[in-house]
Amino acid sequence: MPAVSKGDGMRGLAVFISDIRNCKSKEAEIKRINKELANIRSKFKGDKALDGYSKKKYVCKLLFIFLLGHDIDFGHMEAVNLLSSNKYTEKQIGYLFISVLVNSNSELIRLINNAIKNDLASRNPTFMCLALHCIANVGSREMGEAFAADIPRILVAGDSMDSVKQSAALCLLRLYKASPDLVPMGEWTARVVHLLNDQHMGVVTAAVSLITCLCKKNPDDFKTCISLAVSRLSRIVSSASTDLQDYTYYFVPAPWLSVKLLRLLQCYPPPEDAAVKGRLVECLETVLNKAQEPPKSKKVQHSNAKNAILFETISLIIHYDSEPNLLVRACNQLGQFLQHRETNLRYLALESMCTLASSEFSHEAVKTHIDTVINALKTERDVSVRQRAADLLYAMCDRSNAKQIVSEMLRYLETADYAIREEIVLKVAILAEKYAVDYSWYVDTILNLIRIAGDYVSEEVWYRVLQIVTNRDDVQGYAAKTVFEALQAPACHENMVKVGGYILGEFGNLIAGDPRSSPPVQFSLLHSKFHLCSVATRALLLSTYIKFINLFPETKATIQGVLRAGSQLRNADVELQQRAVEYLTLSSVASTDVLATVLEEMPPFPERESSILAKLKRKKGPGAASALDDGRRDASSNDINGGVEPTPSTVSTPSPSADLLGLRAAPPPAAPQAPVGAGNLLVDVSSDGPVAQPGLGPTPEEAFLSELEPPAPESPMALLADPAPAADPGPEDIGSPIPEADELLNKFVCKNNGVLFENQLLQIGVKSEFRQNLGRMYLFYGNKTSVQFQSFTPTVVHPGDLQTQLAVQTKRVAAQVDGGAQVQQVLNIECLRDFLTPPLLSVRFRYGGAAQSLTLKLPVTINKFFQPTEMAAQDFFQRWKQLSLPQQEAQKIFKATHPMDAEVTKAKLLGFGSALLDNVDPNPENFVGAGIIQTKALQVGCLLRLEPNAQAQMYRLTLRTSKEPVSRHLCELLAQQF
Repeated sequence: MPAVSKGDGMRGLAVFISDIRNCKSKEAEIKRINKELANIRSKFKGDKALDGYSKKKYVCKLLFIFLLGHDIDFGHMEAVNLLSSNKYTEKQIGYLFISVLVNSNSELIRLINNAIKNDLASRNPTFMCLALHCIANVGSREMGEAFAADIPRILVAGDSMDSVKQSAALCLLRLYKASPDLVPMGEWTARVVHLLNDQHMGVVTAAVSLITCLCKKNPDDFKTCISLAVSRLSRIVSSASTDLQDYTYYFVPAPWLSVKLLRLLQCYPPPEDAAVKGRLVECLETVLNKAQEPPKSKKVQHSNAKNAILFETISLIIHYDSEPNLLVRACNQLGQFLQHRETNLRYLALESMCTLASSEFSHEAVKTHIDTVINALKTERDVSVRQRAADLLYAMCDRSNAKQIVSEMLRYLETADYAIREEIVLKVAILAEKYAVDYSWYVDTILNLIRIAGDYVSEEVWYRVLQIVTNRDDVQGYAAKTVFEALQAPACHENMVKVGGYILGEFGNLIAGDPRSSPPVQFSLLHSKFHLCSVATRALLLSTYIKFINLFPETKATIQGVLRAGSQLRNADVELQQRAVEYLTLSSVASTDVLATVLEEMPPFPERESSILAKLKRKKGPGAASALDDGRRDASSNDINGGVEPTPSTVSTPSPSADLLGLRAAPPPAAPQAPVGAGNLLVDVSSDGPVAQPGLGPTPEEAFLSELEPPAPESPMALLADPAPAADPGPEDIGSPIPEADELLNKFVCKNNGVLFENQLLQIGVKSEFRQNLGRMYLFYGNKTSVQFQSFTPTVVHPGDLQTQLAVQTKRVAAQVDGGAQVQQVLNIECLRDFLTPPLLSVRFRYGGAAQSLTLKLPVTINKFFQPTEMAAQDFFQRWKQLSLPQQEAQKIFKATHPMDAEVTKAKLLGFGSALLDNVDPNPENFVGAGIIQTKALQVGCLLRLEPNAQAQMYRLTLRTSKEPVSRHLCELLAQQF
């Protein structure tokens, strides 16, 4: 831009500004401004024509007056006239006035557009830049319609100056954000992407910003930018600070461009080209290596620029989630920041490690920092950092450290900030349920939770503990004893009274043999809390009293006296009065048998999604916390109590397993049963069907199979079911799967839960469970944008003969998905006979008026229907010899693609579905497994042997089954996991 010479200084403007600053009062300022406005108006209306300098001076004064907060209703035409000047300073002031004061509805827009077109066509780079800046600053739809077709041409023109290209890219970005439909990029796409190779770093920086925005809507059109972005990033990262002197910021080469390139790469999955991927990995390793080098400057600007690149690099590594070494290195680097003196770095490190904790490759590395994170939770002064520390503890928790983390979070809860107490309560409740080694620890934890933070324990939390105690015979006596002891505290929270009232009303008989907790003592203890409680809790206690009459006949007279008291029969609250009257009549009129029938013990609750987890998801908001587990702990997290087999007495009681995986939704527990009209003891109890009577419930297998039956017409679930299966479109209607479909499918061979697909618009998560030849899959479709998806249609397609091999029943989903929202689709699956190809999932919707579609491979493979089989060594080798025909065996020798870790290998084999047999193979380093593939038509026995060679970094995998295609297919599936 040309410099402004001294001759261009406007003395009149300087004097006017000085006068304004010297005003002693607001009135004096207004008087001086009005005087100046009158003078300017007379000059503009005078007979004498003003020269360019005078117009510029007076327009500048008007602009200054406007910036002081005063309305300006004239001078616009004079500013437009300045646009036709050939002097830079006059044209600059004209554009500045228009950018600030002229709105899109102005009558002068046509004149302004003509002036801008003249400047864009002038080939004068200075004038072109002024015009482009004005278009971007105004950014109206009218401007977009007028110039959207011209700006891309200027951007890619070979004779455009670098400064013009830079301005054109940013101007186009502004118009695209304001009106995406006005920017036609089809014919310009390849040439815009090629700007990443431009010699001028400013052009590249502006182009990256533009491409990042454009590729979010049309990712496939700009996919060629990946290799160019990696190439440019490689050149920057490997350069010395002296190589890019004009773009080096405190010894860091082009930090802003580096960050923008890393963000652009996060819009796409890992590069498919091995050479490009290798070069990118090398870049990421170089950034991590540079982070370990001593700083070249002590100034904060140097560390800020260096850390900005580092954190964006770690974000890209987390986004790819495919390089174990990089993930572990990123975790170690973040661990160094956990004790950094800079608060912002500690916050960012904790936030990034929360994401790393969800990766199967880096979870163990994150766990090594548990002591540092616990210390941060205790000592950090900033509440936001403490909250991130609590989030990280929650994310890194597994069965090995659950007790330590839960106890630390309970200890912190006593002094936690009020703003985050409820969230911590929910997390403690979820972790205690998910990783309970035994149920007595779970009960102790929840009661401690109520004692420490009773005001923040929501209904979902204490409902859940009642559900679990009701469903588990082995913990009911312990729960009754523990809650009885807790109620003896002088100050007892009302939520504790609610839990105590329910549990003692149901299971108080289990501790009644102890004189210290005899029926009269239990009743006296509960009734001593009665007058201190709210109406809802008193109603619950009245229901407990009538239960006591059934459990302990000796308390009948005492309880009837309480119910007969005037404070109950004439209570001002209708609910309490009605309960007292009806319970008193019931206890007086009904026979013992009738009373026992009406007030029998509550049946087990049906298993659904944990309501605590659902509440935490709502509290964190859409996109803030995923509704999905990544499945890294699937093999060990299938049962809430660590895999303890139920005793015969509990077989009829469905175990509350897998709730924290979000596979079912649990309603609040029902109250002790009362006569019709007595009202409910607890808030609203709902279920999809009749509840089984105690002792008559199905086995877990039968319950699972019955869940997969179509719902009855009167069931609320029937509203979600299609009246008839939708016509299965052929593969030709949906197009071929995306290129990375096989890679995404392979991630789910050994796990059931995780994110199946994610781009800048949509996230698809999967949760599934399989038993025998049946399965149920939950697909979660998340809208990552702020714009509603229209005509959202996910469809399951059976390619080839798959329809005769696999039956899939789907439920409808809403046709609109709001921005930031998530919808769920349920799939019921039945394996009819062995199959080799998975079904396809086609997702179609409209976003911002443009049709979007993608096709994925649904993670349903034949090994999902494995039934693990335990065998003795003798039986194994006998069966191995029986399957000795050449066509029954498939063998593969292959190079290890992941670190050869015995524990990881064992987890993958368990996730694959087979049972691991110990002390069978003479070589203890080898792995031996057995299982049966369950289909409706037949069962296929399967034996496997995996022989790792750590020295050669090789595996030999041998599978033998009774069917040749199954042997080959299973061998291919499993070999890709190591």
